[in-house]
Amino acid sequence: MTGPVSSVNRRDFLAASALSMAAGGTSALSAAETVVVASPQKPLRVAAINSIYRLRSHAYHICGRIIHGFTKDGFHHQPALKLVRMYNDQSPKDDLGREYGKTFNVEVCDTVAATLGGMKSLDVDAVLLIIEHGDYPLNERGQVLYPRFELFQQIVDVFRTSGRSVPVFVDKHLSYDHQKAAQMVQTAREMKFGLMAGSSLPVTWRVPEIEPPLSTPFREGLVTFGFDRGSVEIYLFHALESLQCMLERRTGGETGVKSIQTLQGDAVWKAAAAGRFSLKLMDAALKNCVSNNVGSLRDNVADPLAVLIEYTDGTKGTILNLIEQTSEFGFAGTVEGQVDPVATGFYLPAPPAANFFNPLTWHIEQFFLAGTSPYPVERTLVTSTLCDFAMRSLHEGGKVMESPAMQIVYQSVPNSGYFRGSRSNGL
Repeated sequence: MTGPVSSVNRRDFLAASALSMAAGGTSALSAAETVVVASPQKPLRVAAINSIYRLRSHAYHICGRIIHGFTKDGFHHQPALKLVRMYNDQSPKDDLGREYGKTFNVEVCDTVAATLGGMKSLDVDAVLLIIEHGDYPLNERGQVLYPRFELFQQIVDVFRTSGRSVPVFVDKHLSYDHQKAAQMVQTAREMKFGLMAGSSLPVTWRVPEIEPPLSTPFREGLVTFGFDRGSVEIYLFHALESLQCMLERRTGGETGVKSIQTLQGDAVWKAAAAGRFSLKLMDAALKNCVSNNVGSLRDNVADPLAVLIEYTDGTKGTILNLIEQTSEFGFAGTVEGQVDPVATGFYLPAPPAANFFNPLTWHIEQFFLAGTSPYPVERTLVTSTLCDFAMRSLHEGGKVMESPAMQIVYQSVPNSGYFRGSRSNGL
C-alpha cells in the first residue's frame, strides 16, 4: 500500500518540469507514471459546441463522461469539470441535447456566443468543439464538410470581444481543409490560448503495451485498418493519427512530409510488388488485430486502399484500408538495427460504451486543468493536412501530392500518455 498522494498546483508542476528539463532530464515524469494535475477547489466551467447530441455521437460520449465520470485504472474517476452549457448545430428527431440539459442542469443555447457567456462576457474556463456526426454534405473529394473551422472562428470572436481566452479542445480533425487547419493553429499561437485536438487512437490502450522511446531510428511504419461505412476519410484520419503518434518518435522528431499518394484496387498490390511498402510490416500489424480474417488476404480484400507517405528525412509511412481483412487498427514499424518489427494493436472497446473515450476524456481534463496540451497540436495539424492531401490524391486518380503545407516540424513528448493496464470498466 502506498502513502497519500500529494497534489501540486499548475505553477509548481510546470516549474518542476522545467527544472527537470534544465538539468538534462527527459521529463519530470517517467513513461510509467501518470501526470496528475491538482483539481481546483471548484470544478472548471466547460462549454460544449457540438454538431449533434444524440446516442453514440462523439458529443454524447465526451460530454457524458464529464457528467457521469468514467473508469480509470479500475476505479471510477469524476472529472474536475462541470458542463454548464452546450450548443448543438443540428437537432434531429433523435436529439438528446435538450433532454440531457434539463436532467443534468446544462443550459442548451441557440448560439455559440451565448454558450460561452456572451460576446463580451466569456464566463467559462474551457471549450469543447465536438463536430463529428450529423447531416453534412460531402464535397467532390468525398470529404465531410464539417464546420469545425467556422464554429472555431465564432469561439475566437468571443475571445476577442471579451478580452480573454481559454483552452479549446477540437475533436478529431482540425479541419477537412489543410489551410483552415493551419489557420486555427496560427490563431491559437497568436492569441496565446491552449489548443488540443485529435483522435482517441494515440491514447487508447495498446496490445502489446509498447512506447517507442524518443529518437527511435524508425525507417518505415505501417498501419492497417478496415472501414467501409461512408467516406473513407472518416477512419483514414484515425489511421493517420495511429501512424503519426509512432513515427513522430523517430530520430530527429517530425521533419515534415515530402509527398503523399493514395492508391486503390489493383494498384495497391502492384505497389506492394514494387516494394513501395512492406508486406512483412503488413503481416506484423495484422497479427495484433483480433479481427484478422482467415484465408487469403487477396481473396478477402476486393478493393484495398493504400496511402503512401514519404517523409522529408526518407522515412516511409503506409496506411492500408483492408476491408474484410480486419476491423481494427494495427501498427508495425521497421527499426534500424532490429530484425523484427515493432508492432502493436490499438484496443478500441466496442459500443455502446466505446470506452476508448475514457483515455481521451482524461487527457482533455488534464489539458483544461493545466492550460497546455499533453501532446503537440502540431501532430493533429500534420494528420489533418495529410488527410486532406490523401483525399485529393484519391480524387485525382492516385496523383502524387507535394506541398509546402506538409512541411510541418515538431518534437514529440517523452510520455505519449496512452492508457495502460485495465482496459475497460475495471476488467
